[in-house]
Amino acid sequence: MNIFVTGAAGFIGSAFVRHALAADAGCSVVSFDLLTYAGNIENLAGLDPRRHFFIKGDICDRTAVNEALPDDCDAVFNFAAESHVDRSILSADDFVRTNVLGTQVLLDAAREKKVRRFVQISTDEVMGSLPENSGESFTEASSLRPNSPYAASKAAAELFVRAARQTHGIDTVVTRCGNNYGPRQFPEKLVPLMIANALNDQPLPVYGDGLNVRDWIYVDDHCSGVWAAFEKGRNGAVYNFGSRCEMTNLEVVRSILDLLGKPYSLIKFVDDRPGHDRRYAIDPSLVERELGWKASVSWDDGLKKTVQWYDENKPWIDGVRTGEYRSFYKAVYGMDLAK
Repeated sequence: MNIFVTGAAGFIGSAFVRHALAADAGCSVVSFDLLTYAGNIENLAGLDPRRHFFIKGDICDRTAVNEALPDDCDAVFNFAAESHVDRSILSADDFVRTNVLGTQVLLDAAREKKVRRFVQISTDEVMGSLPENSGESFTEASSLRPNSPYAASKAAAELFVRAARQTHGIDTVVTRCGNNYGPRQFPEKLVPLMIANALNDQPLPVYGDGLNVRDWIYVDDHCSGVWAAFEKGRNGAVYNFGSRCEMTNLEVVRSILDLLGKPYSLIKFVDDRPGHDRRYAIDPSLVERELGWKASVSWDDGLKKTVQWYDENKPWIDGVRTGEYRSFYKAVYGMDLAK
């Protein structure tokens, strides 16, 4: 089996590459990544060079994609994306380019090379926000109601995937997931940001009242879900993956401080971001029933693994929290990141 993974040097993409190589001993992976600020070639270190091949490239570059995509490719997994809501609020341009145009370029290449299946990695954010304390959950039938430029770009990508199937007959599957956490996540997202700051006894910026709710899932569980959707999913289906782990941002931050033995006084509430969705929750009943998938890593176990990895890899943290990252941090949180 030969598969093509975009965004492969990113947090979730690299975890998926490792999962795929372990799940199928006969699988060969071509990893394709532009190595932007969130892509790190070190995330793919140690993989078998006889089964894993890395190519640096931009998914918006038709020539580069067509040259990199193998002629005998069984599946394209599109993890490549601009994915941070805060950055999309500052400027949506890169999000439209990468998440929408890039997806269409990949779909065209997949059609030309007659790829067996196209798997689009999406997000629960395309479905908007759920009422607070309502008990409602997102399902595969939920409407697309994106509230941020990032979410809008991912919703648009889903529609282009749907159109490719309806118009050109491409076999497609779309997967959506809640908030991922785990090793090697770029520290602009909540969990690694809070871990990195806490390790350095720096203030932990929390938006608004900290009571926004997210559905958390360990990255390896997400990757196993994507693989299950590829192997068992119906052509044209959309699948929502979640671990039934709803927590407020404040609960997440306090859990991290508790594990590290740090005081809650490090928490600093900052102005809420524009259009901040209040609550996400995923009902994974369909994937549990149809794909036989279920999240296996608890929040406590997953967070312990994650905190331990960052604690043991402080040079990795220091290496990514430089230059542009510090400018972005100040623009978003209104404070300097202490050295």
